[in-house]
Amino acid sequence: MKTQKGNAGTAVKLSVATLAIMNITAVVSLRGLPSEAIYGLSSAFYYLFAAIVFLIPTAMVAAELAAMFSDKQGGVFRWVGEAFGPRAGFLAIWLQWIESTIWYPTVLTFGAVSFAYIGLNGASDAVLASNKIFTLVTVLAIYWAATFIAMKGIGWVGKISKWGGLIGTIIPAGLLIVLGIIYIATGGHNYMDMSQSFIPDLTKLDNLVLASSIFLFYAGMEMMGVHVMDVNNPSRNYPKAIIIGSLATVCIFVLGTFALGVIIPAKDINLTQSLLIGFDNFFRYFHIPWAGPVIAVALMLGVLASVLTWVAGPSKGIFTVGKAGYLPPFFQKSNSHGVQRNILLVQGGIVTLLSLLFVVMPSVQSFYQILSQLTILLYLIMYMLMFAAAITLRYKMKTAQRPFRLGKGNALMWILGVTGFCGSLLAFVLSFIPPGQINTGSSTVWYAVLIAGCVIMVIIPFIIYSLRKPSWRDPSSEFAPFHWES
Repeated sequence: MKTQKGNAGTAVKLSVATLAIMNITAVVSLRGLPSEAIYGLSSAFYYLFAAIVFLIPTAMVAAELAAMFSDKQGGVFRWVGEAFGPRAGFLAIWLQWIESTIWYPTVLTFGAVSFAYIGLNGASDAVLASNKIFTLVTVLAIYWAATFIAMKGIGWVGKISKWGGLIGTIIPAGLLIVLGIIYIATGGHNYMDMSQSFIPDLTKLDNLVLASSIFLFYAGMEMMGVHVMDVNNPSRNYPKAIIIGSLATVCIFVLGTFALGVIIPAKDINLTQSLLIGFDNFFRYFHIPWAGPVIAVALMLGVLASVLTWVAGPSKGIFTVGKAGYLPPFFQKSNSHGVQRNILLVQGGIVTLLSLLFVVMPSVQSFYQILSQLTILLYLIMYMLMFAAAITLRYKMKTAQRPFRLGKGNALMWILGVTGFCGSLLAFVLSFIPPGQINTGSSTVWYAVLIAGCVIMVIIPFIIYSLRKPSWRDPSSEFAPFHWES
């Protein structure tokens, strides 16, 4: 980091390298690698395609919006609300919060599988990981533990997130890639079909469903936009940090996916277990089977760190907006640490109910996939609102100060905004199609959950908005008015 003396005194400025590392840490997660390892060599195409049409547009557009409203609260609520009004803004921040709430059972399912593999018997560990009751109990135990830690305040969250991210994500990612390289270099059998084409058969829509989940891999980059003013010469250094971070992220995902593909046949890949199985296979090949339980503990710690980061993030955003008069007073209650207590408790109740879907889905894997798809659908609606808002604000707020601006005219904003919007729309449509590689049970249940889930989750914020009262606004709220209200 570099320190710079500014008008307001001494401010800490992030270096390009530091911001790039922050981008990598915020985005990279290993739990989704098995879903792409199924595609073999063509998985690299999907990663690159999603980076071009989603990751980079999201990061760059969010940077302009974050810098534009750096002195105002609200995040995506502010961005979309300034363009389309508070009703649309409330929809956007609601979707950001609710999608993260639905996402918890999926990432915690991976945590439960990691916990199951702490044992030394691979066969019995696999059976335990497939047990619905074990998975349900573990998911709820980890989630509520994370919630109670979050209620202790940002200090606790920061420490556990920092070390958990390093031990449970960055180190295992590097280890997986190194193991894969050494495995191939020492003559290990390559199970990946090398005859596949880099460009996949795009006519098979059912095979594209799992690939659309890559968009969720890259989700969350808009949150890094808040740091755009924390670097020297942001117009030059922020894009540089984003490009470096994006390239590193893509390399980690591609090489990590290939590492799993060379050690596990595509037909044997399981969405929830294959990362642990892959590590176990590498460790047996190198005659260090004792390392399996160690990496399982590390990955579980990484899950806890990831959940903590998100528990303390989107819920805080909707809490701030709620105090401005958009949520009933019940949801504005905080504890002695200033943490959004009631929102976290309601969030926990939703996670608990969603986790009970284990009893109706045919397998842990199918439950994992259907909730992942619903998460993607809701998040992509928010992203489409964000991209549309960014373009609209170029015309509604022509004279507004933009400390970080994409291009001198509007052409670059149109290119990135339309690319991001169309990429999100494509992934949104594909996410409704049941994947051919996974037994999701009844197609009727699949479509019913996704369609009903989307409709209900979009309608709820409009109902809340229509019921709002002047008494809902917290007198202590310092939420700034929109530009047309000033």
